[in-house]
Amino acid sequence: MDTLKFVVLDEEDLEVASTHLQDAVVKVADVHWRPGEKRLIVALNRFDWECARDTNANRDKDLNNEYRRRRTALRFERVMSCKCQHVNPASKDDVLNLLAVEFLETEAPSGVIVLSFSGGATLRLEVECLEAELADLGPAWSTAACPCHAELDEPAGKSERH
Repeated sequence: MDTLKFVVLDEEDLEVASTHLQDAVVKVADVHWRPGEKRLIVALNRFDWECARDTNANRDKDLNNEYRRRRTALRFERVMSCKCQHVNPASKDDVLNLLAVEFLETEAPSGVIVLSFSGGATLRLEVECLEAELADLGPAWSTAACPCHAELDEPAGKSERH
């Protein structure tokens, strides 16, 4: 798969970015809030869901397929404030699992961007407008597992791969 690089200027763009970023892992040390520049930069290890779909489709064909992760940067511009909940900025080695990125418009074009992580951790950005960029920074590497999520309708203990 080719590397990703695109600009996010509206809610539709952000939904696409959020889909690509689901299950990315982030070290707290890789979240960089730069208030003087009105910018937040997050370096993540993105799970390559497109490669995973291809891998799952080709499992029966005896091909040498594998799951992959890629180093990726997510940058938000025009950020007026950055607040965190259940994230300790001093715990630099803590790892967060990104579930979704959403935009909630307040007074157009401003709004709030919420990065939701497993375990209830969140980053909340107040922004002048929605302006972001998602870019892969280098080659992919193999990973042994595909993230799994329990289905909402399933009994506890069962899960299914995406």
